[in-house]
Amino acid sequence: MNDLLPLLVAVPLCGAAFLVAGGRRMPRVLADSVGCAVSAGTAGLAITLLLNSSPPMAEWAGGWTPVDDHSVGIVLVGDGPGLGMAALASVLTLAALAYSWRYFDEPPRRHAGSFPALILLLQAGMCGFAVAGDLFNAFVWFELMSVVAYALTGTRVEEAKAVQGALTFGVVTSLGAYAMLMGIGLLYARTGELSMARIGRALDAQGPPDGLVLAAFVLVLTGLLIKSAAVPFHFWLPDAHAVAPTPVCMLLSGVMVELGVYGVWRVYGTVFTGPGGIPAADLERALLVLGAVTAMIGAVMCWYQRHIKRLLAYSTVAHTGLFLIGIGVLSPEADDGVALYVLGHAGVKAALFACTGILLDRYGNVDEHALHGRARELRGVAVMYAVGGLALAGLPPFGTGLGKAVTEKAVGGPLIALYVIASAVTAGAVLRVAARVFLGLGPAPEDGTEYETTGTGERPETRHRLSRIPDTMTAVPALLLAGSLAVGVAPGFGEVLSHAVNEAGSGGAVVPAPHWSPAGVLLDLVATALALGLAALAVTRPEWLAAPRRALPLRRLQSGHVGDYVAWVLVGATVLGALALPGLAG
Repeated sequence: MNDLLPLLVAVPLCGAAFLVAGGRRMPRVLADSVGCAVSAGTAGLAITLLLNSSPPMAEWAGGWTPVDDHSVGIVLVGDGPGLGMAALASVLTLAALAYSWRYFDEPPRRHAGSFPALILLLQAGMCGFAVAGDLFNAFVWFELMSVVAYALTGTRVEEAKAVQGALTFGVVTSLGAYAMLMGIGLLYARTGELSMARIGRALDAQGPPDGLVLAAFVLVLTGLLIKSAAVPFHFWLPDAHAVAPTPVCMLLSGVMVELGVYGVWRVYGTVFTGPGGIPAADLERALLVLGAVTAMIGAVMCWYQRHIKRLLAYSTVAHTGLFLIGIGVLSPEADDGVALYVLGHAGVKAALFACTGILLDRYGNVDEHALHGRARELRGVAVMYAVGGLALAGLPPFGTGLGKAVTEKAVGGPLIALYVIASAVTAGAVLRVAARVFLGLGPAPEDGTEYETTGTGERPETRHRLSRIPDTMTAVPALLLAGSLAVGVAPGFGEVLSHAVNEAGSGGAVVPAPHWSPAGVLLDLVATALALGLAALAVTRPEWLAAPRRALPLRRLQSGHVGDYVAWVLVGATVLGALALPGLAG
């Protein structure tokens, strides 16, 4: 089945080309149908390949196989993690297209195929990045999905804030792409190879790492950490989420950020893990420090948001930190836990954004304060929002709870407390929104500080405010939550996932299948109870959990000025290098 791997990229690319060519003459229903059919076909192909990925498959596109043990061709690798990420990206793409079936009453410039074509291009880039076996083409797919995401974020070009959000997104992540390309250039200059596996073997053959290897490591990981929105590279994500259409937010937080985390895991495990790469202790120190800081800052900033889409964006930042800690301990058990956590989180976060889009299109508002008690009539959406918040906390038996519990056991020590607190705070913020917006509990909140971004004055993403919510817009989040639940309860799923992950990342090592344990369930229940308690306090005693003045400097960092964000990228790259240097210097 190796020869089917290129179709993961070719099918959505061809679908996008068809929609671009014929979109002006297509009725809207046909364009949407083509987009859904293509994304569904790609998802089915990815799942089929995933079920047949043992042993891992590889395909040199176009027949450009290595000659005399040197390669210049495009190699695609179909192993469990890569195909799993491609399947996740494809399923969420289908969900985003189904959600937007009736989303835009008038397509941009009266071109019915433009939006689904861009979504399919994004899917192609994500699938290509997931299965890329060489660094340069990983960069190419990285850039394709980034450029398309810029366009999708700035869909409303007539609005200044949409252009600003897309521009910030573009500048910051383009810097990451340049950094990654420079790192790839250094590795090619040293080894003469672009294939990840061949670079790793060449570095190992040349002896202990030196300054060039460290520089390449820092540059490549800087690009990937920007994509994953790790602190201090994260500033683009809340700004982009605040202006991007809801289906795009579902993909940005549901899978695109996770692809950055996957890239860190893949590149280190394939390129830098041997004696010629970066010592394991150095990577562990770097990822644990960056992950802990990301989880703490993301959780704090999530709690102090009233713009609901920005609140959910900071929740994604916090969970990115938890994912980085998990892969940073370099444990097969932690890898299993993070994989489960990512799958569960993807469904929950995409569902929460879908529900937030319903609020925007019904009330023209995503401000928690202004929406106080206005959405009482949306009972089904209220239930999904509350369930999503509980799932973020790790409530058993959701996949987020199983992934969190398995990862906590693997990381151990005081980091367990960080997992409990970060998940509880982000979930508490979501539950607070549900209590205020859908139930009208507590007094109407007062206006915040001058540094707080509100969600008032937002335009609905449909032509008019919706008087009736289309069934597609409620069915999609319900199915996504059901999928997250299935990750935690499906018999044998954990065993299959563990086999796929460890066959690629641990040389086929035998690792116990992830499963529910009494300690894990207890910690998940503690996090859930803490989230419910925080939400209850926020509603009944809002002054107790109001933002203190000492939190203002942290909030001022999200200034909206792209120059500030560029400076933080440089700071982050420097810190990453400093964290990885001690072992190399020794």
